Amino acid sequence: MLSPREGLLRLADRVLPLTARVPFLVQRVALERSLNRALAEPLGEGAFDVLNGHWLRLEVADLGLAWCLTCERQHLRIAAQAPVDVTIRGNWREFLLLASRHEDPDTLFFRRRLVIEGDTELGLAIKNLIDSLDPDTLPAWLWKAMQTAGAEVARQPVAGAVAR
Repeated sequence: MLSPREGLLRLADRVLPLTARVPFLVQRVALERSLNRALAEPLGEGAFDVLNGHWLRLEVADLGLAWCLTCERQHLRIAAQAPVDVTIRGNWREFLLLASRHEDPDTLFFRRRLVIEGDTELGLAIKNLIDSLDPDTLPAWLWKAMQTAGAEVARQPVAGAVAR
C-alpha cells in the first residue's frame, strides 16, 4: 500500500507533464510573479546580480519544459527564447532535491543528474547562488512542502543521468 507521500509523488508524475500544455505566457506570468515575490529579499540584496546581462536556460527534461531567465533591475525576467549563456538541465525530481536541500548540488552535477552546459563559470556561480539562498526567505508553507516532497524523493532509488 502506498503512503500518502508516495501517492502524491505518483500523482505529480502524472500531472506535472501536463504543465507543458500551459501556454508560455501563463507560465511566464506565474513564474515571474511567484519567483520575484518568493525571492524578493535576495533579489533586493543583489544576490542575483550574476544574471545581469546574462541568460540562464532551465530545462526540466522529463516534463518538456524550459525557461530562459535573466535579472534586470533586481527582478527576474523570463522568456521563451533568449541568447543563452548557460543551460542547467535535469528532471523535476533532481530540481526538487536541489531546491529542498535533500541532495548536495555538487553530487547532483557530478553524477550527471543535473547538467551544466555553456558558460560553466556562470553555471557554477548560479549553482553556488542557489545553494547559498536562505530557506527562511521563502514562505514557511512553501519551504515545508518542498522539504516534505524532497524527503520522499530522496528516499526513492536514483533514476540516473539526465536524458538529452
